[in-house]
Amino acid sequence: MSVLDNFDSWKGFLHDRLNQGEEQGLSQEVVSDVAFQIGGYLADGVKAKNEQEQLLADLWHVASQEEQHAIANMMVKLVQNER
Repeated sequence: MSVLDNFDSWKGFLHDRLNQGEEQGLSQEVVSDVAFQIGGYLADGVKAKNEQEQLLADLWHVASQEEQHAIANMMVKLVQNER
């Protein structure tokens, strides 16, 4: 089973990676930049496996680069707030 098969699995995966990054001393700016890069990769290169991922991909494609950064930052916040 892929972490992309289920939105909760995806959020759990992000949560774990975020914890690893924080333990290694990554700054919030670096985390934000990585989240932006991952968002672009997922939106352009990975077929959505559920409705939530499709919505995020659709939003990503209509957003400006500034808005894409905001989407990425909101995903990071979502994961951080679920700790």
